[in-house]
Amino acid sequence: MPIQAPSADQVMNIAADFGIELTEADAQSFAGLLKGLKQSYDRVDEIPEPRLPVNYPRTAGEPPNPEENKYNAWAWRAVIEGRKKGILAGKKVAIKDNICVAGLPMANGSRVLQGYVPEEDATVVTRILDAGGTIVGKTVCEDLCFSGGSHTSKPMPVKNPRKPTHSAGGSSSGSGAVVAAGEVPMALGGDQGGSIRMPSSWCGIYGLKQTHGLVPYTGAMPIEPSVDHCGPMGASMEDVARLLTAIAGPDGLDPRQVGVKGGDYMGALKGSAKGLKIAVVKEGFGRPESEAVTDRKVQAALKRYKSAGATVDEVSIPMHIDAYHIWTAVIVEGATEVMIKGNGMGTSWQGHYSTSLLDAYARGWHSRPNDMSETVKLVMFMGEYMRRYYHGRYHAKAQNQRRLARAAYDAVLAKYDVLAMPTLPFRATALPPADASREDFVGLALNMVGNTAPFDITGHPALTVPCGKEGGLPIGLMLIGKSYDEPTVIRAGAAFEKLGDWQKM
Repeated sequence: MPIQAPSADQVMNIAADFGIELTEADAQSFAGLLKGLKQSYDRVDEIPEPRLPVNYPRTAGEPPNPEENKYNAWAWRAVIEGRKKGILAGKKVAIKDNICVAGLPMANGSRVLQGYVPEEDATVVTRILDAGGTIVGKTVCEDLCFSGGSHTSKPMPVKNPRKPTHSAGGSSSGSGAVVAAGEVPMALGGDQGGSIRMPSSWCGIYGLKQTHGLVPYTGAMPIEPSVDHCGPMGASMEDVARLLTAIAGPDGLDPRQVGVKGGDYMGALKGSAKGLKIAVVKEGFGRPESEAVTDRKVQAALKRYKSAGATVDEVSIPMHIDAYHIWTAVIVEGATEVMIKGNGMGTSWQGHYSTSLLDAYARGWHSRPNDMSETVKLVMFMGEYMRRYYHGRYHAKAQNQRRLARAAYDAVLAKYDVLAMPTLPFRATALPPADASREDFVGLALNMVGNTAPFDITGHPALTVPCGKEGGLPIGLMLIGKSYDEPTVIRAGAAFEKLGDWQKM
């Protein structure tokens, strides 16, 4: 549809927003000049745009049957079969509902996107099907993916299969729940502050936030490109390694992917704990929000590594505490500009834009802003405040400081294979009641990210493995490696998996 040229009144209003004073004659003059630019926009409107390919047939599917969705984890059910051969042949895979699957509704956990149906497959979806996987549906995620708890998704919270009165973790809440419930062996998640690792930890499964850029984000809804990650969640380390093998590598359409280096992820499963050098990060334990039993179970897991022949030393990385604060300044303003004001896409990056998603989201949130979640409103208010009154300075400074955080971890990783700490400082919390206060609602969405968020700004690969439970609730051990050294991280995770049944630890 051709654009309408701006009127003199519209020019006057825009100028006023920028603090520019125009006379009526000035506005008329600019309006005339702007008509000259209109023809370029009209031509852009006429030229067809490239779409991501849809290579495999599918039916529209259907909403989940309530009797088969007792954890509220499925957003949509459909069966899309891939090739007959490949590393994922015979494997069922679930897709987080912030990732485009052509022909299947996509809500990203929010009322403002309800009714949107993508017409293209995200790169990771095509790769799963190319690798022989069968996609069996979309999983519920938290409202615009901005929650570490599982109580913000619409219309209902996702329940933890290990203890249904408790949170499954977020924002990849549905993916964590369907894997933990044994309904699929693997699922895709997304991670900007821990959203693969948090539900994996609380649900007692394996989840890997890979090195930033290793897996293309093309066709998924961003929050902030410098912290966007898409990665595997699985019932075993083999499931994680298989799915990563299928989806990793550059696609030429995602500017997050610079200097990507692959690896032998399946081969890494064969390694043992013997000879591994593990640095236990002191600052990951004993945090103000830490639960003693969580710290204790993680320390016991590390002793098992030592008894299996690994070197296990405690180290101090004071920057680990500050890295969370740096992440906050990056994501709050970044998400406001990209996810909110940029209508889910932002500008000025070279790659593939999902324009139908941009259109649907812009219509949704502009017409229904009150339907945004309390967590998203919180971020939007602070992000806009910082831009208006501090002109983006702190976002820019934090982007510079992330190099300091990366260097602090790298200095230790130069001497060790992996870092270790609790994935989350406490076990899954009870789901809040429907009438919870805003303070409780937001607190339960954001109070657990202190150990996970730092590695979204540094980009290091970070894996959570279940290492024990207490009161029926799983506890996760997080292992962090050098950039693009997923094989060593996978080796470390697989080695622990071989040491025994985590549910008996």
